[in-house]
Amino acid sequence: MPEFTPRGCAFNRTRQVFLATTLALANTHWSRLRGLVGASPGDFGNGWGLWIVPCRGVHTLAMRFPIDVVYLDRDGTVVHIDENLKPWRFARVCIEAASVLELPRQALAATGTVVGDKIEITLEKCGKTSAR
Repeated sequence: MPEFTPRGCAFNRTRQVFLATTLALANTHWSRLRGLVGASPGDFGNGWGLWIVPCRGVHTLAMRFPIDVVYLDRDGTVVHIDENLKPWRFARVCIEAASVLELPRQALAATGTVVGDKIEITLEKCGKTSAR
């Protein structure tokens, strides 16, 4: 994935399944604005994720592939999801969200992730329990 370094993983504590085992962090103005713009589908395959902090809404302008989007509150609870968000779209703004997790298309269906699930973000090697 361009300009992003994998730093951790995202684990759905409710379903006991990983959403992303190669998680990058976008926490600066530029990295949040850019997001996945310019990435190719091969750059963002199964197991990848981008955690955007802070964030209440996303766009897919200039993207070349659809994504799944998970909106998380401060406690890591899923407050909204957008599945298969196509390129050149604006997603809704979710006031309850504190951050957004972007995942490859079909990741939410494959893991059964739904509103209300508790997501644990770890910015260390996967498998450690220290998380957000």
